[in-house]
Amino acid sequence: MEPSSGHGHAAAGRRKLPKSFKELTPTKAFNPRTFFREMVWKALITKRSGEHQPPKFPKLERGQLALTWIGHASFLVQFNDLNALIDPNFANWLFLLKRLRRSGLKLADLPPIDLVLLTHAHFDHFHKPSIRKLPHPKIGVMPWGMAPLAKGLGFSRVVELKWWESFSHGDWKVTLTPCKHWGARTITDKHRGYGGFVLEHQGRTVYHAGDSAYFDGFKEIGARLAPEIALLPIGAYYPESFRKVHMGPDEAVKVFREVKAKWFIPMHYGTFKLSFEEMDEPPRWLRDIARREQFMQHLRIMEEGVPEVF
Repeated sequence: MEPSSGHGHAAAGRRKLPKSFKELTPTKAFNPRTFFREMVWKALITKRSGEHQPPKFPKLERGQLALTWIGHASFLVQFNDLNALIDPNFANWLFLLKRLRRSGLKLADLPPIDLVLLTHAHFDHFHKPSIRKLPHPKIGVMPWGMAPLAKGLGFSRVVELKWWESFSHGDWKVTLTPCKHWGARTITDKHRGYGGFVLEHQGRTVYHAGDSAYFDGFKEIGARLAPEIALLPIGAYYPESFRKVHMGPDEAVKVFREVKAKWFIPMHYGTFKLSFEEMDEPPRWLRDIARREQFMQHLRIMEEGVPEVF
């Protein structure tokens, strides 16, 4: 099934989907040959893009925050007294999957890290080598069932949360929010949690949705926590069956409306080849929707490694 064009997305001209992926879901088998050809081999012969430049982190006053997109779902969130990382991943390779856009920051660029938020145990979000190399000490906050995976990674404290539970430390608070995804580290691993996070500090609120399909819980997140800035995934939605655990730009716009955020920052696209849409399709489609629905002034499509102040 082609993605619906009812949201202004032109699917015309897209190549035919390989048959072995037509019914693919996270729990069904797929053809390894097709996976290798489409996700591994084509990425292998594609030159990695992006250039690293030393970041210019801004000097922040109380009440200001800066966001730096590292790539994929990884962000550095900075206040004048707090540096937090969300789903840090600096890897050039995830097993056979090649990173196609260079990391926006290098590990050596990072300021001292106070807090690490991990949305779930999938390898593209919870990358152990990246975490192990972070400056110490740091607090790690993650969904239930992930603490055993965090052993030996240098955390001074590990906190597990269930949906709607919060953890406070000093002036900041983190709440784990529901999402529609799954949390397995391996195929047979069914006991680990997953979610998004809302970080509250100095009167500001940042919402990172993690990996998620669209579901009817986003309105409740908006009603309970009123996030100001929404970091929302927009990639890995094609073929249509992938939308059982991911969302495209059309659904992410709906989420932005439902959580009632002021700023929409897209993520989870353009870094690793995880699905069949073209790598640059998600932001192009999102811009088209934003122009048509007249919210371009609320959309920030970030460049990797470039801090932006809010």
